[in-house]
Amino acid sequence: MENSVSMEYSTPKGLGYKFPAEWFPHEATWLSWPHKEASWPGKIDTIYRNYSQFIKLLSLGEKVRINVNDEEMKQFALRHITEAGANLSRIEFFFHPTNDAWCRDHGPAFLINKDAEIKKVIVDWGYNAWGGKYPPFDLDDVIPSMIGNCFNIPVFHPGIVMEGGSVEFNGKGTVLTSTCCLLNANRNPHLNQKQIEKYLSEFYGIDQILWVDEGITGDDTDGHIDDTIRFVNEDTVLSVVETNINDDNYPLLQKNLRSLSSMRLLNGKQLNVIELPMPDPVIHEDMRLPASYANFYISNKYVIVPTYRCANDDKALDIITSCFPAREVKGLDSTDIIWGLGSFHCLSQQEPLV
Repeated sequence: MENSVSMEYSTPKGLGYKFPAEWFPHEATWLSWPHKEASWPGKIDTIYRNYSQFIKLLSLGEKVRINVNDEEMKQFALRHITEAGANLSRIEFFFHPTNDAWCRDHGPAFLINKDAEIKKVIVDWGYNAWGGKYPPFDLDDVIPSMIGNCFNIPVFHPGIVMEGGSVEFNGKGTVLTSTCCLLNANRNPHLNQKQIEKYLSEFYGIDQILWVDEGITGDDTDGHIDDTIRFVNEDTVLSVVETNINDDNYPLLQKNLRSLSSMRLLNGKQLNVIELPMPDPVIHEDMRLPASYANFYISNKYVIVPTYRCANDDKALDIITSCFPAREVKGLDSTDIIWGLGSFHCLSQQEPLV
């Protein structure tokens, strides 16, 4: 379905579809098997063990649908997943060739409407590898439509660039995002903030957009929200903070905190803000990596949190555990994975159950 943003009654919102919160029950989690050596230069072989442990944890509560390039990659992946002890009955492979592994950003955005005849649709946003930083990205750009064709799910094409890691939903009509990413000239230079808000509203089915300004140091996405602020229920967010006043992240994250303190939700309630510490800086080859505990993934059974072999790991896990009484929180080492400049949330995209 090709759509113009002015055509309210042929956009997902006009048809009653909404993007649910991540804690909404999943049918599956979508992944794109990592294979681009340039994303983990000199290190890609080290990521498969914990990546496969991630898949194991997912498979204990839902299906895991994995994009692979060919049969050889499928067999390579299957060996690692089997060694990890995953529930193989819940693992499904799809021959959808990709350029890279970041399924949060290039994967399908699933919206649902329980009352419609067609209960699930896909939005296929444009994808340009975070402002054209890492070509080629042509294979990744068409993944949502390939999945739509595979499952006979209608696909909407807004015609603008948008990445799943740049938006965070509370499931009650509100999305959080950042100006440093969505208003960056390398995404949609022809659109102003109000026009981008219109696209968000019409193609995610939401009614309120809340903006913060900053991302974290080392984040090549220009400040994705899934490294800084995450909803844990409809009116509560975890917001990462840096306690070292000499750290580059300290003023950035304090600025975000001040913005959050003045925000009100659609029902007039003030956001409940819980501070989440940053890990110690993770440095590889003199490069500051975007390590953050906020890049956790909420699966049906577990909240899977990246850890970084430092003292704040346990503190962060305790805070996140207090926010999810109905789910077990699992820490999983991401020290090698973060060399690719993303972690478990960046690697995954949920498909809601409807």
